[in-house]
Amino acid sequence: MKYCLDTNVFIQAWNGYYAIDLCSDYWEQLDKFALEGVILSPEEVAREISHIDDELYAWIKDKDYFFRPIDEEVQRCLQIIFSDEKHHRLVDSSKFRSAADPWVIAHAMAEKAVVVTKESYEINKTKRIKIPNVCETMGIECINDFELLRRLGLKLKVTGRQN
Repeated sequence: MKYCLDTNVFIQAWNGYYAIDLCSDYWEQLDKFALEGVILSPEEVAREISHIDDELYAWIKDKDYFFRPIDEEVQRCLQIIFSDEKHHRLVDSSKFRSAADPWVIAHAMAEKAVVVTKESYEINKTKRIKIPNVCETMGIECINDFELLRRLGLKLKVTGRQN
């Protein structure tokens, strides 16, 4: 099984609960699974992260194997996604937010991967549509990063200083 990660999986983990100074093993495991081709993300995710230009960007910038380029199959999948008019609200073009979202789904379709995102299903479908909503419509499995850890069999251990 392959897993395609959304931008927010990187940013929220890096800036919060899996900060590199607290959970370096988490990032080492992500890197290992990316090298094995189990975890991937579109180049658009790397581009979104690059706008921040912080330590997370420094960590990803030399990891080309992690981020997949757009190819003809991914473009075909993107056309399928946007053939449904309600999916046009997937990207918030007014603030250039969520620009990678359609690419995450398109890469997952092309690679037959599970989408991994921190977004929640949007019940009020008059607002911007979310990744889980589009995945449901397209028949693509969508999970959060905690479920990803379970499926990869990862368990994080806390170690403390020895007194």
